[in-house]
Amino acid sequence: MRGDGAAAWLFLAPSAAGFAVFYLIPFGMSLMYSFMSGTSGGSFVGLANYRELLSSDSFRKAAANTFYFSALGVPLMLVLSLGLALLLNRQIYLRKWLRTSYVLPLVVPVASVIIIWQVVFDWNGVLNYALSHFGIQRVDWMKTPAARYVVIVVYLWKNVGYNVILFLAGLQQIPQDYYETARVEGAGPFRRFLGITLVYLTTTTFFVVIISIINSFKVFRETYLLAGDYPHDSIYMLQHYMNNMFVSLNIQKLTAAAVLMVAAILAIVLVLFGLERRYRKFME
Repeated sequence: MRGDGAAAWLFLAPSAAGFAVFYLIPFGMSLMYSFMSGTSGGSFVGLANYRELLSSDSFRKAAANTFYFSALGVPLMLVLSLGLALLLNRQIYLRKWLRTSYVLPLVVPVASVIIIWQVVFDWNGVLNYALSHFGIQRVDWMKTPAARYVVIVVYLWKNVGYNVILFLAGLQQIPQDYYETARVEGAGPFRRFLGITLVYLTTTTFFVVIISIINSFKVFRETYLLAGDYPHDSIYMLQHYMNNMFVSLNIQKLTAAAVLMVAAILAIVLVLFGLERRYRKFME
């Protein structure tokens, strides 16, 4: 057993070293800088950087937009991906081709995708052209509060395929005998969905929610390419704020904002772990 353990650590060593060098050590340095007055020759200032950050209107706006986006986008992602997975789990026409089509957004470069979305949502784009034919006034999608919903659509389109794959894998692990027994006992489709499907998809759903939350905090590339450094107020996210702090070399605010964002994600994940644990105990 000791030999197997040593071999396992030997194989894990390169990955662990890469994780430490590119993620763990930089984050530790960021945490240290967030309590300093400067990156070189700075002095310890305690929570001064965090107090200044929390008093910043730009940061509060970015944080509110980010959490609003996650609160709206993640439930939509969960419902949409689960619905599509249930559909693709049936014997439907062109099922294999549909499965492939949902994965394509994962492999297409973001820059190429954004060009298509710009063509759709531009003032003279396809969507406004279609709306004008029905007598509907054109909308400047990326310069109005509607920009938020454009970004949500892009987020859903980009990430739904991965979640569908996860849900499909979970659905195919559920024994069909359970459904047949439930049908014999008179359980309807909704009762079978609640009593069998959702119960056996608990672990998968928990993982999908965590991945969706993390991905919702990573929409900067799409938003930046669509609307630039300073987009409409409704889509000014935490990543925009941190990018602008980096451009202005305000490392203290940048690191403090990064630490707060990591803390927020960690808190959300811990709450989800607690809810999942309670749900398991309730089901037992």
